[in-house]
Amino acid sequence: MKISVIGTGYVGLVSGTCFAETGIDVVCVDVDARKVKMLQEGRIPIYEPGLHDIFLRNVTQGRLSFTTSIGESLKDTEVVFIAVGTPPGEDGSADLQDVLEVASEIGRQMDHYLVVVTKSTVPVGTSHMVKAAVREELQNRGSQLTFDVASNPEFLKEGSAVDDFLKPDRIVVGIESPEAEKSMKRLYHPFVLNGHPILFMDIASSEMTKYAANAMLATRISFMNDIANLCEIVGADVGMVRRGIGADARIGSKFLYAGTGYGGSCFPKDVQALIRTADEKGYPLEILKAVEKVNYRQKSVLPAKIKAHFGEPLKGRHFALWGLSFKPKTDDMREAPALTVVHDLLEAGATVTAYDPVAMEEARKILGDGIGYASDAYDACIDADALVIVTEWPEFRTPNFRVIEKLLKSKTIFDGRNIYDPEEMQELKFDYYSIGRKPVARRAADTLPDFPA
Repeated sequence: MKISVIGTGYVGLVSGTCFAETGIDVVCVDVDARKVKMLQEGRIPIYEPGLHDIFLRNVTQGRLSFTTSIGESLKDTEVVFIAVGTPPGEDGSADLQDVLEVASEIGRQMDHYLVVVTKSTVPVGTSHMVKAAVREELQNRGSQLTFDVASNPEFLKEGSAVDDFLKPDRIVVGIESPEAEKSMKRLYHPFVLNGHPILFMDIASSEMTKYAANAMLATRISFMNDIANLCEIVGADVGMVRRGIGADARIGSKFLYAGTGYGGSCFPKDVQALIRTADEKGYPLEILKAVEKVNYRQKSVLPAKIKAHFGEPLKGRHFALWGLSFKPKTDDMREAPALTVVHDLLEAGATVTAYDPVAMEEARKILGDGIGYASDAYDACIDADALVIVTEWPEFRTPNFRVIEKLLKSKTIFDGRNIYDPEEMQELKFDYYSIGRKPVARRAADTLPDFPA
């Protein structure tokens, strides 16, 4: 079986590589000739654990190839995936320009029956727009060729995307014909052998499923962050609260960790797009609007704690920052809480030296020379007034606190991910602030920050 994947961003590259790993011939397409050349040379533009090894293996074995030509990629192809970006517009709606341009090009280039699948995260109704774009180009050619559209949203988590694709919880496919269902069943047959369910449904439900899933997870995160802030006010411990409610089988323990808010390429964009879709239909999603507001506020909670401890302004203060990516095991900094933390500290007059295991290059593209960049975690702490932890990379979990103590000007840690034990911090005589837990501080112990409005 041969398939084509249009777009070699995060979703397209992971999907194409993982399909090739099951023995399928995959041609990936991108308009960026430099990117295609990089991929042909065995280099990948993203960091994702485990991806590079299977990428090289399938390129070497000839199952995975790359081109700039959609027409070339469609030769003998049974299924073509549209996996181009859908960035949010100023109003939060998904930009479908690239999706529809690809659909039109498929209509201009196809010479046999195809199943055209939207893999990009798209609003409900997009597949019908894709169908119309393909049909229009066929009509312009006077062609009687037939085709089907389908929706196959991805549920990949950055940092574990390869396992998520090869061992999915479920495979969601929206179809509108038996022929399309047959093709998609054949494509996903290797995954069914491992017991992973394929959930066939109508296209609109498939498109909504992706948005609803991400919106639900974002809601859990914002809910817990809101509860965490209240825990501090009333003297409760959010960690104990999390364990207490997570033990309820109806709730479960996943996505209940308090922190500095969510970021990345999915949750912020998808929540905004779903809100926009609902507004356009005259049905305001008030819960999701609150989720978005809480998340925006949460990203400034850590700087508020810093200002409460040191006082304002922060001019002359210098801070070490551990973690720049929006989550561990990725270099993705889109909507990363670290960006807000850095902005708030710089705006208050402070300086920052940061370290991240893999996101330093990406950070330089965004932040430039506005901050300093350390060679390792301890280097960042030299002569800093405090250590600020924003991303919970594994290497940050058990550092040598005696070394940190010697490097910092004051024994002060602001932990945005609750990775340290307050009792241990007290024994080590650190001033320690986390999220949703009572501070361990020799001064200002009873002082709460002014939580951002």
